[in-house]
Order: sequence, then C-alpha cells, then structure tokens
Amino acid sequence: MTTEQTPTGDTEGAASPAPAPAEGASGGATEAARGAAGEGVAEVAAGGAEPGAHATEAADGDRDDAGAPDAGERTRGIRADDADASGTPSAGATEDAGAGSGAGGAEGDAGGVESGGPAAGAGGSGSAEGAKAPSEAEAELAAQRVERERIARRRAERQGPVESGGKLSGKAADLLAAVRAVESGEKASTPSFVEAAPAPRRPAPEPVRRPEPVPVAAAPDAETMGAVRAVLAEGGAPEALAPQAAAALGEGAEDTLRADPWQLLRVAGVRPEQADGFARALLGAECRPDDERRGRALTVWLLEQAAVAGHTALDLPALTEALGKRAVPDPDEAVQSALAEGDALVFQDALEEPGAPPAAARTDEEKEEEVPVRVLAGLERYALAEESLADALARLVNSVPKEAEGPWEAAVAALTGGAADLARQVAGHGLVLHTGGEAARAEPAALLAAARAAGLRVCAVCHTPDGARRFAAHLGEQPGGAVGTVAGLLSGASGPGRDAEGALDLDLLIVLDAPQLDVEAAAMLAESLPDGARLVLSGDPAVLWSAGPGRVFADLLAVPACPQVASRVPDPGPLGELVSGIGVGELAQVEAPGKEIVIVPVRDAGEAVHRTVQLVADSVPRAFGIPPEEIVVITPGHGGAAGTRALNTVLKERLNPGPGRFGGFDPGDRIVHSPAPGRTVPGRVVRADAEGLHLECAGAPVVVPRELVESRVRHGWALTAHQAVGGRWPAAVVVLPGDAADVLTRPWVYTAFGRADRHLSVVHGVEQALPRAVAENVAKPRTTRLRTLLRVQLPPAG
Repeated sequence: MTTEQTPTGDTEGAASPAPAPAEGASGGATEAARGAAGEGVAEVAAGGAEPGAHATEAADGDRDDAGAPDAGERTRGIRADDADASGTPSAGATEDAGAGSGAGGAEGDAGGVESGGPAAGAGGSGSAEGAKAPSEAEAELAAQRVERERIARRRAERQGPVESGGKLSGKAADLLAAVRAVESGEKASTPSFVEAAPAPRRPAPEPVRRPEPVPVAAAPDAETMGAVRAVLAEGGAPEALAPQAAAALGEGAEDTLRADPWQLLRVAGVRPEQADGFARALLGAECRPDDERRGRALTVWLLEQAAVAGHTALDLPALTEALGKRAVPDPDEAVQSALAEGDALVFQDALEEPGAPPAAARTDEEKEEEVPVRVLAGLERYALAEESLADALARLVNSVPKEAEGPWEAAVAALTGGAADLARQVAGHGLVLHTGGEAARAEPAALLAAARAAGLRVCAVCHTPDGARRFAAHLGEQPGGAVGTVAGLLSGASGPGRDAEGALDLDLLIVLDAPQLDVEAAAMLAESLPDGARLVLSGDPAVLWSAGPGRVFADLLAVPACPQVASRVPDPGPLGELVSGIGVGELAQVEAPGKEIVIVPVRDAGEAVHRTVQLVADSVPRAFGIPPEEIVVITPGHGGAAGTRALNTVLKERLNPGPGRFGGFDPGDRIVHSPAPGRTVPGRVVRADAEGLHLECAGAPVVVPRELVESRVRHGWALTAHQAVGGRWPAAVVVLPGDAADVLTRPWVYTAFGRADRHLSVVHGVEQALPRAVAENVAKPRTTRLRTLLRVQLPPAG
C-alpha cells in the first residue's frame, strides 16, 4: 500500500510512497460488548457462543447492519445514542432506569418540522401509508408475516417432539422431557428423570406458495393506540413506544402488558433493566426477580439478541449462564418455562467427530451407536427456517434429472472457460456454489445469457439495486426483467411471476451476493423454486456475513453436498491486488502509479474527521474528477467522534447545508433508506409534504410517512461497511480512527476496501492494528444448525 504524507490532504500533491506508520498505542475499543447485540449477548458470547461478524463493526455498539436510525433515538431511558445492531441500546449507553422509574419520558425533537413536513419525533400514530398499492418493502414484510403464520400453524399441528440425537442426562434431559411434555399437551411442572424413547422427526415443511403479494396489515385504530399509550404511561415508559408495542404484541397489546409487563422486552430497543422498572411500576410489591414471567421473557430476549448477532440458536449452557448474570435465580427453570409456553425450542444435534463419515453415509450399525451431542436452544422462527431451507435444498438436489436436457446441453456448448465449467455443473446439479470477486460476476452473467438463449426461463437477483445494475451491465441491459433484487423477487414486485401452484416460473435462479442471504430469505427463495430448477449461489466468501441470523453461504461451503466452482478471474488493477491480498490475510505494499490507493495518516479522531471532509469535498474530486456524490465514506460504526453520525453532520454542513426542517433533512441530502431490517438503499431527499418525506432511491421514487422517517431514514454520506456491502462507488474513503483498532476484522477491512472502483483513500489512525486485524482477526463464528441438517439429508457430492 502507498502511504501519502499529505499535510493538506490533497491527493494531487502526493509524492513517492513513504514508510508505513510505526507501531504505537491505539485508542480503546469503540464497541461496547464487541460483536454482541447488547450486554446480554456479550454474556452469552462469554459462555461460549461468539457473536457474528455483522455485529462487531458498530462502534459504541451502535446499530450497523440494518442501517436504520437507532430505535427511540430521542427518548430518555430507552434511548439509543449508542444502539446496537438491532436498534437496542448498548451496555452503558442507556440511562439508568432507576428503581421503579422504568423508562423515562420522551426527549424533545432535534430540529423543527416545517408545516406539512414529516415529524422528527417517534411518537407517530402508526397509521397506514394510505389505500394505495403496497410498496416492495411492505409486500416483503407482509410475505414474511405470512411465512411466520405458516410456521405457527405448523407448530399447532405438530405432534411429535424434535429429533433426538442421542442419550442425555442431567439438566439437558430435564429440558428435553419438558419439551416432550408440552408437545404432548401437558405442561411440565417438575423435572423428569425418566429417560423417554427417541421420538420421530417432525415431518418436512410444506413449500411456501404465495401466488400474489399479500396486502399490508391495517394499522391499530386510535382507540387501541390510546389504550397502549395509557398503560405505557402508567408504567413510566415513553408513550412514543406505543406503535412499536402494538405491532410487536398484536391485538390486545394493552391487556398483554398489564398481565405480563416484561412483554415490553418484545419492543426493539427496550432493555431488561427498563422492563424491570416498568414491571415495578405496574405490579408494585408483586414484582420479584424470581417471577416466572420475568425469566421467560429474559430467555426470549437473550435468544432474540443472539439472532441479532447472527446466531440461529445458542448452546444451552451459554444461555443459562447469561440468565444467571441477569439476576434470574433459577436459569434452568426459566428456560423450561419458555419451552413449556412454546416461546423457544430445544434441539439435540450430533457433534461430528473429525474423520467420521457424514450421517447420511453411515451404516445402520453406525447410526445405532451412541454419538456425542450438543444441546441448543433457539427461537422457533429461525429453527424452522433452517429446517425448511435444508429440506428445500435437498428437494432441489434430488429432483434434477440424471442426464442434462437438450437446452442445458446447448447452454454449455455456447460457453468457454470458467463460464463453461460453471454451466456444466449447473446442467447436472440442482444446487451449485460459485465463488469469486467482482470480476467473477462475468461468469454467472454469461451462464444466464446462454441459458436464456437456449430457451430456459432464467432470473438473477442481487442484494442491492446497485448490485443488480452492475450485474445487468455484464448483459448489456438495464435491471428489470431477468435481473432484480432478492427483496423484489420475494415480495412479487419483480421477477418472472409464479405458476399455478405459486412456485417461481423458473428453470434457473442465480443469486449474487450470496453471503448476504440470511436463513429466512434463503429458505423463502429455495422453497419457491419448482422441482427440477437449478439454484446457483454466487458470491465472495471473504466479505461480511449477512445482517440477519445464519451464515447460509459459509455453511454450504463447509458441507461437501454440492459442486463448488471457484472463479479464476481476478479483480484487476492495484485495488484488485490489494483486496485479494487482504482476503488471504496479507496487507501487502501495492504499486499504485495512478494514485489508486492513498493512505492519509492521522493522529486522532478530530483530525480524521477534518481530513475525511477535505478528501470528499476537495481533494478526490480535483485529482480524479469524481464528484462528491459518487464518493462513499465508510467508518466502523455509528457512534463515536468519527462514526457515521459525526461524519454525516460535518459532511452535510459542507456539501448540503440547511436547517434540516424536514425532520432533520433538506432537499438534496444523501440518505440511506431502511425499508426493512437488514436492508439499506442509498438515495437522496427530493422534498417533503403532508404525505411524508419524498426520496429517490435506486432511481425509483419512495415516500416515507412522517411517523416512520426517524426509524427508516438517516443521512448517507458516511456508511458502515454493512450498509455499503453489495454496492460499489467510483471512490471510497475508509476512515479508521484510533478507537476502532479493537473492532477491526479481516472481513470488515476486505469489505470496506472493496467498495472502491477507481480510487481508495484510507484515513489511517490505527497504526499496526490494521495489518494485525487482516492477518489474525477472522470472522467470529456463529452458532447455526444448517450444516448438521444438511449432513443428515445430503450425501457428499461426487
């Protein structure tokens, strides 16, 4: 890498490379409970369940991956000045609720609201956006609601318990007995020490069939909202939480809160100490730490926080240890209560011993032998999504004809090189994994073009609209038709349509940016494909994992159950060479004669902010002719002196100054819109009126109602790496302040540096922490069950 000692920050005046900065002391960690979604998951991680990489990048524990403004950012007591990846305030970032105080009152709005403009506060009525057709995001969320209702119906119909993977004893056996008692219609009141016979595995889930996008659910009426506000006020919680509470708890939310005040933990951004204060205010002397309702709610909350950190389940000892740290007197009883009420599930998964044959390849005698197991607890939503995904992938793998049909033979014959290798595997297999960088997208693009020319029904989807635009460019066309986004395909807003049974009318689906697939999205995609269809998952395994729970692509790569095609097409130029080296753990010196890579050393966060603004507003545009609106700034988190909030404030003042009269926004502001958790779409503000804030995102108009502006829109000159993943810009300025040294990982650096097409400036204040992170700090593991499920269902690929 080239280090440019440029006192003025001018990349034009940069001379010859200078030595890299000497090693020195770096600042403290900017992330509270690194990698954890709030303090609870930090405790879970300490118990052996490491949080996922997607939550490690947020400085101050700030919400990062979903990209939306911090939940309740302007409320006292339940504030999120330092919210984590789910919008949940981080440990130490929330004002103490105090004994009996609960969550305090609402703080004033930041910035006025012009007449007719969207409100800046979070206390909107939660009204619907009108009678017009649902947007893509609304349709996607509604489709997910239907999927969860389907899972709920399956739970009600299920008779048998979860599969037993071996003999257990002690607490694990007690918990398994509790589950079996519940599933047989009885509630276990005392532990059972009688070993039960293994139960049959649950039947495979039925495929998802949604011929049309479902309508958006109606918003709660004024009477319901008033009742919820009243009970929140009685318990000392901000009334601004009413829309979220009504949505999370459904019909009768006010009665639910009175009967079980700890259900307030279902609302994003509420922490256990705040729910305890709320319960004390409502229950008085009846509020006790050993209340069964409290233990059950905390169990669910910890599992939800683990999901935010990327896990689909947690090892049981880690969960009980975390409950103990939350002052739950009997953690085992709390878990049993959650299991008995159906709020969580427990699983036994066989531990694969090194060198042992996969479960699907074992003989009958080997299967009868007792094998070691691990006991996991998880939310049914994610557990069943993993099972549905494994079943759907097995169906695709087993439904492909042994011999390639004529159209597939024609597609293979039309291709050469890596694209032909990929096509040959796709012709004979229902599931194929393809790995490579940005340049490697040319291979699946060639496959799509050849398959379409052969008369096959094809579609390709990407994580972001920008990714779809870049992939369509390989085909010489615009996005739309055969190229779209995952969200658009799932919502029905784009794509080929569905057949009479509701399956996608496709012979081939190519999913780019596959590492960004969480387990629920992957399950919906796989279940929507008809028998005989081919699924290609393509992506760069070195980038950050999905914002949602699971690590689908990594798990599939770890299971030799389908062909894997590694592209040999490297990303070109100095930037490609730099990023490729990072991917294998090397931060090498790269010759950059055209100043494609410039290092700008800084001493502290204040200087980092100053130099960043200078680079975006002056140096890079003047040296490379790239306008500021085509430059992205990437920083490790939202909080801190050089986080996205601080950088966006100074960049707005320099590039688009204004009073922020539309809920903090002005026409021309660069923003990111978060229509659903885990999704961010860059755009700009057009105007505001009585209807809401009008945006232009990916070339399409978007209207955000005034009551949703605070939760769905934030300024977007500066992003986190998770917000930027899936997109590329002509130039990128990556900011590494000293206090980010302890949160850097190889996937984060790889993702951030890889967002630049022509020029990369690195505002470098972490000294030797950067090469150390690249060499040593790999992605943190996530606890998932997909590999175990796939090993049972799929034999190794030949």
